[in-house]
Amino acid sequence: MNGTLARVDGIVPARRGGRLGVLADFYELSKPRIISLLLVTTTAAMIMAARGLPPLWLMFWTLLGGGLAAASAGAFNCVVDCDIDGLMRRTCARPIPTGRLSVRSASAYAIVTGVLSFAVLILLVNPLAAWLSLAGNVYYVVVYTMLLKRATPLNIVIGGAAGAIPPLVGWAAVTGTIGGPAIGLFALIFLWTPPHFWSLALMTETDYERAHIPMLPNVSGVARTKREIVVYSLILVGSSLLLFTLHIFGLVYLTAAATLGAIFLWHAFRTYVSAGTIWPRRMFKYSLLYLALICAMMVVDRIL
Repeated sequence: MNGTLARVDGIVPARRGGRLGVLADFYELSKPRIISLLLVTTTAAMIMAARGLPPLWLMFWTLLGGGLAAASAGAFNCVVDCDIDGLMRRTCARPIPTGRLSVRSASAYAIVTGVLSFAVLILLVNPLAAWLSLAGNVYYVVVYTMLLKRATPLNIVIGGAAGAIPPLVGWAAVTGTIGGPAIGLFALIFLWTPPHFWSLALMTETDYERAHIPMLPNVSGVARTKREIVVYSLILVGSSLLLFTLHIFGLVYLTAAATLGAIFLWHAFRTYVSAGTIWPRRMFKYSLLYLALICAMMVVDRIL
């Protein structure tokens, strides 16, 4: 999170030289901040499915396979977008635009991590988890990155499904099936993605304009984007409460969802009525905390 906001502010961290520098570049190519978020939702789904801590070996292989899958998707994204990454302040310091890594080496890394991910999941977890993870990668790289990102301002809305796949993978790893709580978490992440990314886009709209990416702020304007953030926030919070009425989660979850949701709506409202980037920045930061806490409370509710 701090790394993302630092790049929004134009702060580029110093790079190491030598082998450590190369390793750091491949690490950055993997988009580690996204990986950590995806693994949180995977872990939450696994604990919910097991109603407690799953076997440690299963958690290890599932998270390793999921982490490699996310690294592969992130690297493929960097390869496909290398022409526009160099145009945006938030992404211009990535390894490919700066020349620290070649497209060829980045592509090889993406292929190797993708193959390793599928092998780990299908051999050491189960086939359903492996195929779900692969489907999420294909959706992110092909559907979102290659087809939607440069074509429509709905890119984040439709493409958000890719980031919602990990809970399904985690649940499938434990049970070999797809269950209601995992589908509920999938739905929340899908609805959470637009207000999360649009709050970031409000801080970087000129970047997207420069790179000719049709994000909502530079296509429909800041006012329309802020209205959409409020609308999607209302749908998100309403859907989170619906999971209680559908008897997927209980009272512990309901209390947390109502409290966290009210704070989410407050941030969305303040973003809507305030000028500047202070509240979009706060909205972006809180949305990350919201997702982590709602996952945690799902786990607590499921265990209790």
